Amino acid sequence: QDPKYPAENLLSEDGVQPWLGCPKDRKRQLSVELQLERASPIGYIDIGNHGCAFLQIEVGRSSWPCDQPYLTLVPTVTLMTPADSKLDQNRCGVRMFKEGKD
Repeated sequence: QDPKYPAENLLSEDGVQPWLGCPKDRKRQLSVELQLERASPIGYIDIGNHGCAFLQIEVGRSSWPCDQPYLTLVPTVTLMTPADSKLDQNRCGVRMFKEGKD
């Protein structure tokens, strides 16, 4: 991750701060694992995009066995078109995901 924009920014309540990959690292995939204090229903998720082409959200429970895979909450969705990615345009936006819709 970029030291200026760590994963902790995802939980920031004071202003919008992105979580970014390290500019020197050309990995094609980043992942973060968040753990809530207690089991909570998830009715909607708003995702702010800052240069991410694809997104997938998976969920699980800490009480599950370690070998149990996460469940897909939001299947892989496109946040940027291939053309936008190549031209480095339309990098920022917000997608809202609600139960039963995307």
